[in-house]
Amino acid sequence: MASAYDDELWQLAGEDPGPPPAHLSQFVRSLPPAQRALDLGCGDGRLTSELSPGRLTAADVSVVALERAGGRLPAAELVELDPDAPLPLADNAFDLVLCAETIEHVRDVALLVSEARRVLEPGGTFAVTTPGHGRMSSVAMLARGIENQLDPRSPHLRHFSARSLRGVLDEGGFDISSLRRRAGTLLAVATR
Repeated sequence: MASAYDDELWQLAGEDPGPPPAHLSQFVRSLPPAQRALDLGCGDGRLTSELSPGRLTAADVSVVALERAGGRLPAAELVELDPDAPLPLADNAFDLVLCAETIEHVRDVALLVSEARRVLEPGGTFAVTTPGHGRMSSVAMLARGIENQLDPRSPHLRHFSARSLRGVLDEGGFDISSLRRRAGTLLAVATR
């Protein structure tokens, strides 16, 4: 069952929000080559289109987002996800799972990470991006007043620091090969 909430957000976003941020495109293009890739939380497919695997699967909880992704990714298999449920995908089915700007929207992060690991083959790559919050951004939030920084209408359910993202990936059984911050975004690459 698709998420009506996420469908509404994608309808508000408009049909063509422009290209993805350059640092995210560069990160995706820098990932190791893959034969079978999954973009978990593909949205409208703008970043997914930066991948060039032999077989591409694009998955999201929003039907609206998947329809838009289908227009950008005609050769991709599109998979509608049920929020808070295991992925309807086989074990060890992919050698790359990309989860870009998604983990901060998910209620059950442990389930998402566990499922990403399950669908990855041994030695496969898990690439994650999320807005990064560290000491300096926390101090800035306090200085400006937290109530002015945390918008209750934001679809972000949580905020990650490098330490908390590392902890989530470690607990999920991943070996982190890189975790860096660029343009306010945490960029992580891990292996199963």
